[in-house]
This record gives sequence, C-alpha cells and structure tokens, in this order.
Amino acid sequence: MIKQTLEFIIKKRNPDFKFDDSIPVSHFLGLSFRKIASLIRAQKYLFRFKKTGLLFIGKSVKMEGISNITWGKWVQIGDGTTLSSYGDSILKIGKGVSLGSCSKYIVSSSFIEPGKHIIIGNNVGIGDFAHIGGGGGVEIGDNTIVGAYLSCHPSNHNFEQLDKLIRLQGVNRIGIKIGENCWIGAKVTILDGVEIGDGCIIAAGAVVNKSFPANSIIGGVPAKLLKTREDAKK
Repeated sequence: MIKQTLEFIIKKRNPDFKFDDSIPVSHFLGLSFRKIASLIRAQKYLFRFKKTGLLFIGKSVKMEGISNITWGKWVQIGDGTTLSSYGDSILKIGKGVSLGSCSKYIVSSSFIEPGKHIIIGNNVGIGDFAHIGGGGGVEIGDNTIVGAYLSCHPSNHNFEQLDKLIRLQGVNRIGIKIGENCWIGAKVTILDGVEIGDGCIIAAGAVVNKSFPANSIIGGVPAKLLKTREDAKK
C-alpha cells in the first residue's frame, strides 16, 4: 500500500514513473519519512512570506537573499546546498527541478557588484556538487539533465595591466546559456560567453570555452565538436 501511494504521488510529477518490483517495503518506509521531513523543512519559508508549494528541502540547505529566489512546484533541493541572490539579481527555479546535494547556486557573492541571474527551466535535473555563478547570468533550458560537479563561470578577471594586481582589475561578464533537452555529463566546466544549443550532449570532463549549435555532441579539453546527433543515427 505504501509503494502504491508513493508511486501515485510521484506520477503527479512524472506520469511514466514506476518503482522496480525488487525494492523491499522497508525502503519505501525510509523514503516516505525522508520526503515528509523535507516537506516540513520547507514550511519555515511561510514565515518569510514565500509560497512553499511542493518544495522538498534537504538537511542544512541555506537560502540567502530569499526575496530574490522563486521556485515552482515539485522542486527538490539536496542536502547542504546553498542558494544566494542579493541586490536586484534573480534566482529562478522552474517546476519539477531537482538540485543535487552539496551544491552552490550563487548569483551574487558581494554587495559591491551583484550578479545578474540564474534561471533554471522546468524539469531540469542537476547532480551533486554543482557550482553555478550568476555574475553575467546563467540560463538552463527545460528538460536538461546534468551529471555531478557541473561548473559554470559567467565572468572573467581582467588582466591586461601588468603594473596592477589582477585581483584589483575587476571582471568582465557576458553570460552562459544552455538550451533545452541537453544532456551534460559529470565534471563539465562551462566558461563565460558560451551558448549551447537545444538537444546538445556534452561528454564528461569537457571544458567548454566556445558556443555550439543545436544537437551537437561535444567533448574534450578544450571541447570540440565530435559529431552531431544526426550523424550518430547513421
């Protein structure tokens, strides 16, 4: 009965979901308790005049500048994750999003020069240990799936003046855009100014320092076009 109830609830988010028959009832009990606890943690944001919806929050989650953070229904935030957005910056999380544990989504790290935004589309899944900055802005399209250790850096340090410390020369920012329905492998780094088209696949460990069109299969350091998804069908 517990299995059927959980499956019914999850199907509200994912109609095709079905538990494997080999999973014992005791595991469903543990899952039920964890989900209830994460729902209860979300209720504290009611006192900050935020609609919690179906928000599932793991242990030791931090939200800084919460007035700038919004989320849709069925959002899951893993243990030890930090979300931060100061000034007039925006951190927007769509519906059905899953953010892995021990991750950081930092739109602004200082009050001197706040970042722009981090916008995560609907039904996006991002693995554990992600680090996404929002200096020049990061956008991730709907239905994109991402492995662990994603790193997005939408800014660069200026360094042209040899008589001045690099840390005192400021930064320049363009932004990063990742399209819809992409599959990004584990330990991928994406640098400022990059645009990834819809339907792209990025191999694990790639360092992406230039843009690629839709349906590209990308890999390497620095990343290059390996083939297209159309080629892969041949």
